[in-house]
Amino acid sequence: MVKHRKNNKLKIIKMKTVFTFTLVLFTTFVFSQAVKKEVLTLGTFHFAFHNRDIKKTEKKDQIDVLDQKYQKEIIDIVEQISKFKPTIIAVEVDPSLQLKVDSLFNSYLNGTYELNREEYQQIGFRLAKKLKLKKVFCVNDWGQNYKSIDSLLDKDSVESKKFTNYFYKNPDSSLTYFSNDIFKTKGIKAQLKLLNDENNLNRSLGNYFIGVFKYQTKDNDFFGVDFTTGWWFNRNLRIFRNIQKIETKPSDKIVVIYGAGHMNLLNIFFNASPEYKLMKVNEFLK
Repeated sequence: MVKHRKNNKLKIIKMKTVFTFTLVLFTTFVFSQAVKKEVLTLGTFHFAFHNRDIKKTEKKDQIDVLDQKYQKEIIDIVEQISKFKPTIIAVEVDPSLQLKVDSLFNSYLNGTYELNREEYQQIGFRLAKKLKLKKVFCVNDWGQNYKSIDSLLDKDSVESKKFTNYFYKNPDSSLTYFSNDIFKTKGIKAQLKLLNDENNLNRSLGNYFIGVFKYQTKDNDFFGVDFTTGWWFNRNLRIFRNIQKIETKPSDKIVVIYGAGHMNLLNIFFNASPEYKLMKVNEFLK
């Protein structure tokens, strides 16, 4: 009789142990699914037309985003993005300028600063103000080259000049993909939707596997590969890491406002990461 009772107790203990273990596994699984932070990436063209990228926009083809018709369109874009209800906004500005950006944003909130043409202000500041956020986060980085790359590029040598010329004019130039400029004829929103189209982003990533990627020197067959690693891949990995470093809660939602070209990698990183859930921005830009 005593032995039978002991066996029953052992069975009950085992059942409780199995149940507890199963509950822990289930809770861990559910929690791991729930903590994924939603991210909305908004790839843009550079509103101020600094022409620092490979693709240049001639003066006659540029627009002034401060014109009233474009201001109305930007306000509408901000209204639509705000429906995502982000709690964090990350922008393409160097972290070293965070204090300056904080000061400008606070002045904007107080009505003592007029927004300039930069997209991080036209969209980022406006969005943050509308949602009553305290700041926008500066997350830019410029990447890090191999020493062998820096040592050549720092020199005013024949090889350095040859590489610079090849960077802009190479045999693969005709294969390079750029989205058409339609902001002047169809508006800013239409341009943003074109830039953030998944197929177009995939095509733009292909630009980094041709042209300068194939460049070789006498001593380094992989010079172009190493250069592209620092110039593009390392840079975007560092940007992604800067976003990771923002202190967040599981309930936070993040908007990333960046030059559209960066989204051909950043979107891949967000999609692959177990920490984030990438949302489709074109579903908000109606």
